[in-house]
Amino acid sequence: MLRATQIPKVRAGGFTLIELLIVIGIIAILAAIAIPSYTQYITRSKLTEAQYALQDYRVRMEQFFQDNRNYGAGANCGVAMTTSTGAARFFDFSCTRSAGPPEAYTATATGRAAQGVGGFVFTITADNTRRTTAVPRGWGTAPLACWVVRKGGGCT
Repeated sequence: MLRATQIPKVRAGGFTLIELLIVIGIIAILAAIAIPSYTQYITRSKLTEAQYALQDYRVRMEQFFQDNRNYGAGANCGVAMTTSTGAARFFDFSCTRSAGPPEAYTATATGRAAQGVGGFVFTITADNTRRTTAVPRGWGTAPLACWVVRKGGGCT
């Protein structure tokens, strides 16, 4: 008698379509949370670079004042704004001088829209007054008597 041999069922290896869809859904949810947080983190680091550049500029202007007893001639500030820092890629820097008395100046950093920091304007003066004169929507209200560093108007 011939005996029927049973062929064992072999389960194919790999993932089912449902399993793949679940993994894709989880990745999409994580990306929806992580990408905006990361983008905000990058923006905050760019803001900090501009603020440090303004602080550095103020120190150099004070050194110029110690050497020359003025901040410059006419409307021009005595020290050129730095363009070698990383902040110069994201912000345009300018300085205006007022003859006084007393001698004074205002250094300004204006964010470039193409670099993701459009709408931000920071200033520092000879008496170390730090102001945020403009911010984009969602970052609080301006003007503020501080430098904005996070959404909602958080300042340093």
